[in-house]
Amino acid sequence: MEDVVLESGPDRLRRFFDQAKDLARPDGGPPRWFSPLECGSRLEKSPLLLYLPGIDGTGAGLTSHHKKLGKIFDIWCLHIPVMDRTSFRDLVKMVERTIISENYRSPNRPIYLVGESLGGCLALAVAARNPDIDLLLILANPATSFDKSQIEALSPFLELMPEQLPLSYTFTLSLMAGDPSKTFKASTENGLTPQLTVGELSKDLMTMSSYLSVLADILPKETFLWKLQMLKSASAYANSRIHAVKAETLLLTSGKDWFLPSQAEGARLHDALQRSQIRKFDDCGHYLFLEDDFDLVTIIKGVGFYRRGKCLDYISDYLPPTPAEYRKVYESSRLFDEIIGPVMLSTLEDGKIVRGLDGIPSEGPVLYVGCHMLLGLELYPLVTGFMNKRNILLRGIAHPMLFDKYKKGQTLEPKYFDNYRTMGAVPVSGTNLFKLLSSKSHVLLYPGGMREALHRKGEKYKLFWPEQSEFVRMAVKFGAKIVPFGTVGEDDIGEVFYDYDDQMKIPYFRNWIQQLTEGNGKV
Repeated sequence: MEDVVLESGPDRLRRFFDQAKDLARPDGGPPRWFSPLECGSRLEKSPLLLYLPGIDGTGAGLTSHHKKLGKIFDIWCLHIPVMDRTSFRDLVKMVERTIISENYRSPNRPIYLVGESLGGCLALAVAARNPDIDLLLILANPATSFDKSQIEALSPFLELMPEQLPLSYTFTLSLMAGDPSKTFKASTENGLTPQLTVGELSKDLMTMSSYLSVLADILPKETFLWKLQMLKSASAYANSRIHAVKAETLLLTSGKDWFLPSQAEGARLHDALQRSQIRKFDDCGHYLFLEDDFDLVTIIKGVGFYRRGKCLDYISDYLPPTPAEYRKVYESSRLFDEIIGPVMLSTLEDGKIVRGLDGIPSEGPVLYVGCHMLLGLELYPLVTGFMNKRNILLRGIAHPMLFDKYKKGQTLEPKYFDNYRTMGAVPVSGTNLFKLLSSKSHVLLYPGGMREALHRKGEKYKLFWPEQSEFVRMAVKFGAKIVPFGTVGEDDIGEVFYDYDDQMKIPYFRNWIQQLTEGNGKV
């Protein structure tokens, strides 16, 4: 995928209000779908994505993501006119008619419902009523926790004293703008002096004040109070049907959401929904899609949440990282790379050993077979080294734990493994190896697996390979070049003094390890 430059937070807010201003013009029409013009051409057989907005109802919330999303999705946005008074139940029926119609037209194409705040309740309600349709939900700070929010407690006060609504507009606008300290930090990191940064923030504040009139047009007093009532009914309706939701769900929650208790609600929904994954954004506010540096496509890739058919195909559904996405992956490990200063050697066809990767074949299929060092710390330098020096993407055959639902008590946050998936890791299986080699990929395989990476006392540099190496037969079948490699040095910088065997003697750690590895095999 080619790079798409993402806008900054203030630019996203400006673009949102520019489009919302046009959409807010009263036309007396009912709720409807529109497809953004800037989406352009997309991948063949791209899935349908229906965007369900929050209380603004404009359908413009994904504006800054349209160009990148439009390359991999067929996007429809729901627009609810300002003066429309369609009930929540009727909105559910409208979206339901759409997904039934589209599922009938393309039964093998999945349908994504991206719901923000109120739209999250709408997505859950539709999914609960249609468990047999192939739906995938992406819920950004869903309003299922409205009954626990501060704004719900203030609703009766606003109804009795509607003259206080201008204060609510100011509060809502501050939610949309996000945390100003993030803007200050980003500006200083980009080299701006504190004086210039303060100047930029002042300019942004003056620009924001001009948005108050647009916000008042989008949510006039009567509409604002109507939407608060709708939030109450939507939350109750969705919560009463969560048990019936069978759809795969990705929960996106903010740590600085002053409108809803989103992170606590995300944890509750993660437990309640059968097939859910969760990603937390501690420094973000309620309007997640308007946040600076928030990239929905990158998140979808990292979670492994993109597919074009009934089941996820790790090879045909894989979307390689864009240059910007790869830079973020590399930056996350660059310090480690600089500290250890890895040196790579390769062998030319004439047998000469040279520094660098000139001896590596350019054309696939190629199978790289090696042994893990302690904790597998050689992985990042190896994968980024191939990308930096040869522009070769290594598709790693990885432990199934990288693709499992997050379990309580797990020491690593679920997003820890997102970079691995972004860079093309696939679960270990003969089928996935077959598909990778048949697609002429460069495949990275560690036959010793996690057991080798978590070796015990006295086992440094020891191989744990199976007696029968079936991967050799498969490589021969596709005429793949096999490149054996080794790593030297990492196992010498430390000594294992407390290992798996020691932990299994302690009941607490034994139970914890058994829970984490249940269904994934012994490590």
